[in-house]
Amino acid sequence: MNPPRTASLAIVFLVVFIDLLGFGIVLPLLPRYGDHFHADRWTLGALMAAFSAMQFLFAPVWGRFSDHVGRRPILMLGLAGSVLCYALFGFVSSLPAEAVWLGWGPVAWMLLSRIGAGIAGATIPTAQAYIADCTGITERGRGMALIGAAFGMGFTFGPLLATAFVSSDPQAPPSAAPGYLAAGLSSAALLAAVFWLPESLRPDSAPAARRWLELGTLRRSLSRPTIGPLLATMFLTTFAFAQFESTLSLLTKSLGLSDQKNFYVFAYLGFLLTLAQGLLVRRLLPRIGERWMALTGSMLLTVGLLLVGMLARPSASPDENRSELAALFAVLPVSIVGFAALTPSLQSLLSLRSDPGEQGGVLGLGQSMSALARILGPVAGIALIKSDPRYPYWSAAVTMLVGTALVATCASSPPHRPAAGE
Repeated sequence: MNPPRTASLAIVFLVVFIDLLGFGIVLPLLPRYGDHFHADRWTLGALMAAFSAMQFLFAPVWGRFSDHVGRRPILMLGLAGSVLCYALFGFVSSLPAEAVWLGWGPVAWMLLSRIGAGIAGATIPTAQAYIADCTGITERGRGMALIGAAFGMGFTFGPLLATAFVSSDPQAPPSAAPGYLAAGLSSAALLAAVFWLPESLRPDSAPAARRWLELGTLRRSLSRPTIGPLLATMFLTTFAFAQFESTLSLLTKSLGLSDQKNFYVFAYLGFLLTLAQGLLVRRLLPRIGERWMALTGSMLLTVGLLLVGMLARPSASPDENRSELAALFAVLPVSIVGFAALTPSLQSLLSLRSDPGEQGGVLGLGQSMSALARILGPVAGIALIKSDPRYPYWSAAVTMLVGTALVATCASSPPHRPAAGE
């Protein structure tokens, strides 16, 4: 018997949102803490990429397991893992920079905590499957939007909540409190799941026998003139944004911002992204169409990255830092609105250019391209910012120029129309 739909959707949203608050707390601190513990550029890049890498590997694993054992136990297992990994992150943050614990230094333990958090946090597809269990076809899109809303709200309110637990002194050492706060929030989500979250998978729902990779579907999809370029565009645009996202904390640190004020910057980003996706893009996309929305978004993102690069000078006086910080707040909306417009437009274009019977596999390829870009983007961005603060943003802008050219090419092609016999 299916659980009551409204109550189940509200509970799974609450569970995902509370857990994502922890993600929003840790992400802005990660490059700063790694820098404090003397991580070199490649180790710091690995630290930033580990979470996405583990999600890339384990999201399909958890999804398949949930088809066999149910959604509820997998979601609870992931939450329990998040509790342990965030607690480890908090503990390691309190260690002296030169400390050795059980034979490992703080950076190694911090990397382990991010690997574990990525494995534990790879249960988002399971949450999406839970929503699919509880919704009909006509309600599916609105239900899936709950996951996007949870991401936006977690990325906004997590940093805001964490401002009370870090110092306003730019020279203050890392604090253990944000890690423990994130662990506490995941514990609350786990308790909510234990006591309130019913199982959504029906006992008679046997998983369909499928291969891990349908090579025939992949070959047919890539043989179409626009699918390959669209997948490349999704990789390039996410790669560019990942360079920006992963290095922003180090840029604000060079401008003299404390951990507390850095959280305000990330809350500002989360608010802009939520506003752009929820109001601007949602209303304009049906009016102007995917083609023009994608082109507008790619151009805005390119310009925004160039502007950030112009502000990221290697050295400046305190007075110049303040003026550059004000300018940074003024130009950040350009990049954020561009990315918010571009992502759903590319996903929609990919769907429209695909055969209806292969959309699931093709959209899955698109998600894989984005996940791969989120692994490689931070590695490239961190390596570049250690050479010059401007380089990751200029590199991302050049990447976006290529992406914009691909968008212009792909968006002008007509939607796929199945041939006779397809």
